[in-house]
Amino acid sequence: MGEFTDAVHARLRDALAARDPGREWTTEWYVQRTPVDVAGVPDADAPLVLVEVEMRRADPANNPVKLARHAADGAFDRPVALVHLFSDYYALADGGHSSKRENAEFVGGLASDALDGFDYHAVDLALAPPVRGDDPPADWEDAVENAADRVTDRV
Repeated sequence: MGEFTDAVHARLRDALAARDPGREWTTEWYVQRTPVDVAGVPDADAPLVLVEVEMRRADPANNPVKLARHAADGAFDRPVALVHLFSDYYALADGGHSSKRENAEFVGGLASDALDGFDYHAVDLALAPPVRGDDPPADWEDAVENAADRVTDRV
C-alpha cells in the first residue's frame, strides 16, 4: 500500500494547491524529525496547515499527540491547523467510527483545548484502502478531491 498511499498524498497535495494557492503545499514535510504527510506553508502569518492521512494505521492517536507535543515545545512560529483524514478503514458498519479513530479525535480535541494556536479537525476520506496486492478503488481520485474540499472548508 506504500505506493498507493504516496499517490494519495501527491493527489491531495495537488488538489489543495489548486484550492489554496496562498500556501506552498508539500508532502513529507518535517517538524524536527517528525514527518507530516501533507503540509501547507503560507506566505504570510496565516496558520500552517498540517494534514495527516490515516489509511490503516494501528495507532492514529500518535499523530495528534506528537504534533501537539511539538506545538507545546514551541516548534512552530505560527498557529497550526492539524487536519486528520481517516479512510473508511476506521468506519463501522453501523455508521460510527472505530475506537482507534475516536481515541485520535479525543486526543486532538484535548490538544486544541489545551494549546493556544493549535486547532484539530477530523475529516472523512471516503475510500477503502486496498489490501496488499489488490488494485486501488476506481474512484479513489474523486475521494481525495472531495477530501480536499473538506480540508479547505476546515481551514
